[in-house]
Amino acid sequence: MPADAREDLARSAEAAIREVDASVLPGFMRQLDHAALLAMARALGRNGLFRPGIRHRWEQIADRLRVAPRHRWILRRWLTALREEGLLQRDDDTGFVHDLRAVRRSEAAEATALVAEAARGLGYPVEMARFFVAAIEQLPRLLRDEVAVQTLLFPDGDLSTAEGAYKDNVINRYLNAAAVELLRGECQRTPATLRVLELGAGIGGTTAAIVPALAGEPVDYLFTDVSQFFLDAGRQRFGDRLRYGILDINADQPVQPGCADVVLAANVLHNSVHIGRLLARLRDLLAPGGLLVVIESCREHYQAMTSMQFLMSPRDGEPQPGATDVRAGTDRIFLTRDEWLTELADAGFTPLLDLPDPTHPLAALGQHVFAARTDELEQP
Repeated sequence: MPADAREDLARSAEAAIREVDASVLPGFMRQLDHAALLAMARALGRNGLFRPGIRHRWEQIADRLRVAPRHRWILRRWLTALREEGLLQRDDDTGFVHDLRAVRRSEAAEATALVAEAARGLGYPVEMARFFVAAIEQLPRLLRDEVAVQTLLFPDGDLSTAEGAYKDNVINRYLNAAAVELLRGECQRTPATLRVLELGAGIGGTTAAIVPALAGEPVDYLFTDVSQFFLDAGRQRFGDRLRYGILDINADQPVQPGCADVVLAANVLHNSVHIGRLLARLRDLLAPGGLLVVIESCREHYQAMTSMQFLMSPRDGEPQPGATDVRAGTDRIFLTRDEWLTELADAGFTPLLDLPDPTHPLAALGQHVFAARTDELEQP
């Protein structure tokens, strides 16, 4: 992408948040992470597990706390985070963990009391702050799988809380605005009807930004998800302006090569078991010169480790996201920015841009939009 086009697109994304002082956003994110970190320590410090002089393997902690098998990877991520933040010690030679810093109830409560302020500062609606707090309060039961995080995120089937995660906040307004401009550019570039395939459309947070912006353009938009629940919600919201279909990014479903001009994937590709193989399938699915637009988190916030990541635990017998790719053995869900750029190039894409720039204050929030193109057909 030419430098001037990239700058124009970045300005359009900035315009979506022009009223926001981006310099204060990293501080609000740290407030959320601090509350989550203390909540982890409180949840693990129950039942006298970390009395002075006592050492445990992580499996012993999981057993004592009755952590559900499918959520044990979350426990391992917590132990890593607590160690990295200096709240827990681990012996490198034996793997035993010990000396978890005791977190007073009042200290944790003080941090949790600031969650609403931090969420508001990041542009989240009040429902999202309530979800963060509810997840913190339910951590022991979430670990045991006695409470499903979906019941906290979608109370009585209400999607407004989830919309706060994927649409109604500062970073997603910025990223969605960039995605809109990318697809507008494809409409101008494509003489025929633009065929758009959205993967893992979910609650339609990105869809709701794209569809009105392309009104009047010749677009065939296929809204897909692995869940019929979200397809039904999409039909209710967008009606017959879109087509709808079930599609599992980890299933080897037959898809016609070259059937899409644009593939849009917002906050879904991290669920892949092997990102390289998935990107190769998407490359083949796209027409020559087709565009891939990806919105992804590129770091794991502690706040997400105590809330949204419970959605990412595999069902019993299913592989964990990243189980066989660059994330294997790390329990990481999200690829880093550099890993995304490498994986896109290795899969045969030409990266065009990624935003925000690493020096931008929004980069501290960890979410990026990537655009990459397949090769054009060689002329005879």
